[in-house]
Amino acid sequence: MESANTASSGSDQRPQKRLRTPCQPYEPPSNDSLSLEEERMLAQAIANSRNDKGREPLTAIPFGPTFYPTVEEFSGDPLLYLEKIRSVAEKYGEFCFSILSVSARLCHQKKFQTKDQSIHRLQEGISFGDGDDYTVKEYQKMSSDWSKEWKNKHYSAPDETNRQAESSISGSLGNAASVNKIPASPLSSTAAAAPSSDLAKEEKLGEIGTPKKMTPENLERDYWDIVETGRQDIDVDYGNDVDTSEFGSGFPISERGRSVNSPGFQTGQSNEEIPEPSFGTEEYYKETFWNLNNIPNSKNSVLRHLKVGIHGINVPWLYFGCLFSTFCWHNEDNYMYSINYHHKGAPKQWYGVPGTKQDADGVERVFKNYLSMKMRDVPDLLHHITTSFSPRLLNKEGVRVCKLLQHAGEFIVTFPRAFHGGFSLGPNCGEAVNFALHDWIPHAVDANERYRTFARPSVFSHDRLVYTMAHHINELRTKKICKSLAQELRRLMQEEMLLRKKLINAGVRDVSKDVELPPNRLDQLDEESADYDDKRLCHSCKHICFFSAVCCECSDSKVSCLRHSHYMCRCSIKRKYILVWTPESEMKETISKVEKRGEELSDDSKPATLTSNVSSFHNGALEDAAGASKDRLIHQSYEVEVGPIIDSVPELVSSDTSVCSSRSSSTLKDPPETGASTVPNPTISASPNVLQIKDAAAGNQDLHM
Repeated sequence: MESANTASSGSDQRPQKRLRTPCQPYEPPSNDSLSLEEERMLAQAIANSRNDKGREPLTAIPFGPTFYPTVEEFSGDPLLYLEKIRSVAEKYGEFCFSILSVSARLCHQKKFQTKDQSIHRLQEGISFGDGDDYTVKEYQKMSSDWSKEWKNKHYSAPDETNRQAESSISGSLGNAASVNKIPASPLSSTAAAAPSSDLAKEEKLGEIGTPKKMTPENLERDYWDIVETGRQDIDVDYGNDVDTSEFGSGFPISERGRSVNSPGFQTGQSNEEIPEPSFGTEEYYKETFWNLNNIPNSKNSVLRHLKVGIHGINVPWLYFGCLFSTFCWHNEDNYMYSINYHHKGAPKQWYGVPGTKQDADGVERVFKNYLSMKMRDVPDLLHHITTSFSPRLLNKEGVRVCKLLQHAGEFIVTFPRAFHGGFSLGPNCGEAVNFALHDWIPHAVDANERYRTFARPSVFSHDRLVYTMAHHINELRTKKICKSLAQELRRLMQEEMLLRKKLINAGVRDVSKDVELPPNRLDQLDEESADYDDKRLCHSCKHICFFSAVCCECSDSKVSCLRHSHYMCRCSIKRKYILVWTPESEMKETISKVEKRGEELSDDSKPATLTSNVSSFHNGALEDAAGASKDRLIHQSYEVEVGPIIDSVPELVSSDTSVCSSRSSSTLKDPPETGASTVPNPTISASPNVLQIKDAAAGNQDLHM
């Protein structure tokens, strides 16, 4: 919606003309008349204007691929399927796929908070203010009214003839869900009511004089024009990070202890010995690990060791979006994987960057170049998730980037360290959560070191989680996992022993033989363990001191990690002492067990993978994924819905299912021809370290790999 401070076009009276005064040559203001802050802002603006001359078309940004799992694969663990397609998907950083039609049952009476986003100022890195509070119904009405306002002002509504054409085209591509309906080409459209002025008429017409449609491509252009030029003041309320434990989840709750909110979750009684329910049954949608409440606790997810609920990590968050509401560039906490499901409503436009160090560093370089002044004051600006730069700007600066369009019923998966962002094209409701495979360990190390640099507390102890993994030997399935884990444990041990020796030699007392400390729990990370970890945060870098800590006689509560004991206080080193929870002998024994487990495993334990013509996802420019021509067609011609979704969002949790593909093997191929099967065909698509899953029956993807 437009800001109340913004005058609507043509509504204000023009001031009386005044006599033209002679132009005076420009003279830069003296240093005395400009404050230091103003000088810095002027220099930054001039530098940015030089860097941003000429904008390449957004159509130059490549689309990621889509994948088509089978019923058998949907009946299994999604994390095993992810490992299977990794060689293709990881190149893009994100990917998309769709399988479920879940009826999101939410609490309609409670109000949730929103953030007030100034879309025209997203490049400035400013913090978001508080928006209004809404019930689900109130937000959807507001969001729908705002979309209709934008459509009426900038676009023409299709007439009945155009709707019939939409139906014809949609039918030619399969039995699509209504949300994925593909409209007719603008060439066949007829004008709606004539605009009241030539200017408005020109705005609502396309290049060849036909009515302009509110398509994803046109809205994408509108959005980035607002962000990059600031010619319109647009403020929207975004309902992000809404607590599913309070407002309900769009997925049903497991009765086998597979989600944080399940009975028996804390005790670990997950009833794994009971056979998996049949695909498509009501019980399946409760118990499948494709359910976002369950996926963090898959037996192949490292986060299953967390027996405490952490909102947004292993407890999903809900997201209520409206036209142009934005999820700014960011990567996940601790560089974890994430999965986002789109329940209902208008599509979301996603952008993704591969999770390589080169590409991630490239995103940070762009931020530093364009917001150098801001980042001097706020070095951890990227962690605030308040800044958006156009993907073409990243592309221009040598950062690989791709895009995806996520419709209702589709998932987006992001890979570790992969930057991603985007915006909504209208009223919608989504849900997201994190998970982590064992290959995430090297990324977790990088994230942990970065957090210590910025003194940012981690959502959980990296050292504890890695050490807990090592005490679940039978869950380590491959030599590669064992090698990676043993390598990290050895690194931690070497740093511990080196710093312990250095501090003791400097005069710090070792009281480990005199003080009996409560042992670290190693079977799981529960509420009690998390509370204990919160009490041993390093005073300087906020690292959780899991193996050992330095304390001083001057404080009963302040502790320090071994790296930063000299920052803790000014007391003599003789007053400081070391507390040790994990002795060297225990660490060596743990490493030995992990290495022995690796020796026992054969290379055959690796899952089968799909082949790809990509030699290495670390190198080479990104190109349109195979079959992306159909994505581009949808992007150019699909007319975005503007109605509220509240009528299709009943109250509190249940599952309404639809059936997926019945194909017998996992392929990345064209969806079947219309009429070939009465069963809708699920698909998955990918972008730089962001994965998308779509419905093949809707004709969203035509993929060959």
